[in-house]
Amino acid sequence: MENLIAHAKSMRTLAHAPYSNYTVGAAVLTSDGEMIGGCNVESSSYGLTCCAERVALYRAVAAGHSSFKALAVATENGGSLCGACRQVVWDLCGDIPIFITDNQNNVEETSTLQLLPEAFDQSKLK
Repeated sequence: MENLIAHAKSMRTLAHAPYSNYTVGAAVLTSDGEMIGGCNVESSSYGLTCCAERVALYRAVAAGHSSFKALAVATENGGSLCGACRQVVWDLCGDIPIFITDNQNNVEETSTLQLLPEAFDQSKLK
């Protein structure tokens, strides 16, 4: 997982965060071993901003991937995923390990299920 975490950290340098100055990088590991990164992209219309986690996952889906093993997120202070990202990770990945790191190289390991207990998903739509 060290490579996945390093990839997430490197993605922070690509973030477009002129309003919050809070850069976030993410990397998802696909089931076939490919790592795909993403960074946060802010908009002056704040609601149009997209988080690094969703950018990484959407890039992976757009590249034809549909099965994922893990996600890493890198922030300045180890900030956790927002609610929207937790839902998207659940919808696209199910319960996978998530590694959250900060500038001091601390790593917290959690999972989708821990971050979003009793998740709403397609089973509730039937």
